Amino acid sequence: MIRLETERLLLRPMVYTDAPKIYEYMQDRDIAYNTSLIPYPYPVGAAEAWMEQTWEQAASRESYTFAVVLKAEDRMIGSMGIGQNAAHNRAEIGYWMGKRYWGQGYASEACRRVIQFGFEDLGLNRIQASYFTRNPASRRVMEKAGMRYEGVLRQYVFKWGEYIDLGFCSILRSEWSGPTA
Repeated sequence: MIRLETERLLLRPMVYTDAPKIYEYMQDRDIAYNTSLIPYPYPVGAAEAWMEQTWEQAASRESYTFAVVLKAEDRMIGSMGIGQNAAHNRAEIGYWMGKRYWGQGYASEACRRVIQFGFEDLGLNRIQASYFTRNPASRRVMEKAGMRYEGVLRQYVFKWGEYIDLGFCSILRSEWSGPTA
């Protein structure tokens, strides 16, 4: 069981008792609107199915998905994951936060810690993340975590009847300055 910590956060595997909180957060349309894979409306039972999938992926070392928990309150506030592409020694980070926790630096703090995990524990060479360009706050999360903007894939995602531009940021092992970055 991998557990990561920061000053304010604990990143731990999901547990079944997280399901009601996940379902509660997913009732906010804005979370699904800003992510490529989260459906809206969010179906009953989807949180449990998603958690089981994350456990299988972690067992196969394909990807690791963490519940982001405020240490001071022992409250789950979101999720941060890193999925590997072993053939190319790289990974992609994905995340969401409960809306009331947006703009407080939690996503950047968790992202920095997952980047550290990727380089130190997984031995990766490159870590990347993508965002809908209509959501510049997500790009800021990545840049505050040390990633560099790389560019845009125009009309790359089709969601809810709309083509969406997808921006990319990344960080290379050679650019990473360590856990205090």
